[in-house]
Amino acid sequence: MTPARSIHRVAVYCGSADGIDPAYRTEAAALGSAVARAGLGLVYGGANVGLMGAVADAALAAGGEVIGVLPEVLSGREIAHTGLTRLETVATMHERKARMVHLADAFLILPGGYGTLDELLEIVTWSQLRLHAKPCILINTLGYWDGLLQFLDSAVAAGFLKAENRALLLVASNAPAAIELLAAG
Repeated sequence: MTPARSIHRVAVYCGSADGIDPAYRTEAAALGSAVARAGLGLVYGGANVGLMGAVADAALAAGGEVIGVLPEVLSGREIAHTGLTRLETVATMHERKARMVHLADAFLILPGGYGTLDELLEIVTWSQLRLHAKPCILINTLGYWDGLLQFLDSAVAAGFLKAENRALLLVASNAPAAIELLAAG
């Protein structure tokens, strides 16, 4: 399926580790391929390691445009992906997030740790505040995000999160389902 016309690039937030189960890396590669096959550009954190490297390599292998945004604090750690369409270096993590938001028309979130969770919560919060109206889609590989989704539902039940704002975070079971959600507009 071809995504809605207003979506040209997607930002992918994900881990700089592979995780223990090989299915995480497999899903990251499937997402990179699916993004490129859908004619979309990929924006991501600029690293060549973990799920980040897998999603970028797969998008590149499928002929996609891949833009990495790497903060200076990480550029000296030899993790910068040197084979990208474009690698941008920014001064801070805050600038990285702002630049990725500027470049992307939608946000896809794979498993990851603190950094991924930070990016996910910030981008959904910005949507709640109406700072953007771009889709935010969580890819729940192997049920990785089930605990977070249960927490969000309990936040609604406790009156700390409005149901309509909970609905801003869409959930897909895998890469093809995420691309389908984008196409649905």
